[in-house]
Amino acid sequence: MNAVIGVFKDALMITAFVFMMMLLIEYLNVLTRGIWSHGLRRGGWRQYLLAVLLGATPGCLGAFVMVSLYEHGIVSIGALVATMMATSGDEAFVMLAMIPRTFAVLTGVLVAASLVAGLLVDWSLRRGGRETVRARRGYELHPEVCDCYPSGEIVHQWRECSLARGTLMAAMALLVGAFALGELGPSEWNWIRATLLFTSAIGLFIVCTVPDHFLEEHLWQHVVIKHVPRIFGWTFGVLLLIALGEQYLNLAQLVGARPLLMLLAGGLLGVIPESGPHLFFVTLYAKGLIPFSVLLTSSIVQDGHGGLPLLAYSVKDFAVVNAIDLLIGIAIGLVAYAMGF
Repeated sequence: MNAVIGVFKDALMITAFVFMMMLLIEYLNVLTRGIWSHGLRRGGWRQYLLAVLLGATPGCLGAFVMVSLYEHGIVSIGALVATMMATSGDEAFVMLAMIPRTFAVLTGVLVAASLVAGLLVDWSLRRGGRETVRARRGYELHPEVCDCYPSGEIVHQWRECSLARGTLMAAMALLVGAFALGELGPSEWNWIRATLLFTSAIGLFIVCTVPDHFLEEHLWQHVVIKHVPRIFGWTFGVLLLIALGEQYLNLAQLVGARPLLMLLAGGLLGVIPESGPHLFFVTLYAKGLIPFSVLLTSSIVQDGHGGLPLLAYSVKDFAVVNAIDLLIGIAIGLVAYAMGF
């Protein structure tokens, strides 16, 4: 029972951190009117650089933007491959919470490999006389107009507090208190506890000040309703499965004795357009049960939910992009394994 309670608290802490980071990404995207994505339409080397940076941004937002731009013939398939290789989906937030130092190194490797891969894909297609950009009508992004500090409305919003705002304010206040008292996260004061407290305080400020439109459409409908239950379910399920495996199956010996098989499994499961399976490899790595090469392979291949709109748009393009990711991911993973990582 104590093990289950411990797993529940760990899953709650991770989910809370993921939620706060997703909230901040949504907030910054609306606050900047999506200006970070405009450079993609200039073409040339800029599209590859910005495509990789979009992919490296935690969450699925960058991948969604790239798929939309690719569908409308604005960016090349090489740029799309680069984004999909660089992205870790929502699991990027989980890695920030569980293995922040490794995540920084992993992101650097993904950015470098994705940039080279994107350029090589388009170069190879051009040498073969094939088009790299789909013939589609142009697409104009329409930045959403959202005043994040509505003058004269904040007090009114508090007086006419909606159920969504009240729920989020209560939840964020509880998280601030839980992190401050050490009930969630590390019990001793360190940089992790300070980071959790700081981000939760920022989250509380955002929830208290943003207009109803942003809170209802971006935070409540998109983040809370769509992502939070799934993230908590996957996190709790995987942590519980691994805890039971360590207790009853000698998971360390079972997994540790088959690193190459785990590397191949990480690549194949990464093709699934869902973030959850990747969490299994993140957790195994965090517990020291698999080498970095397996985590790297899984991270290169998996696209999170970014692959879903591409699958809906074109099964063929989805298969091509994932085949490229899979081949590159396994190749880089094998090289990393051979080097002792």
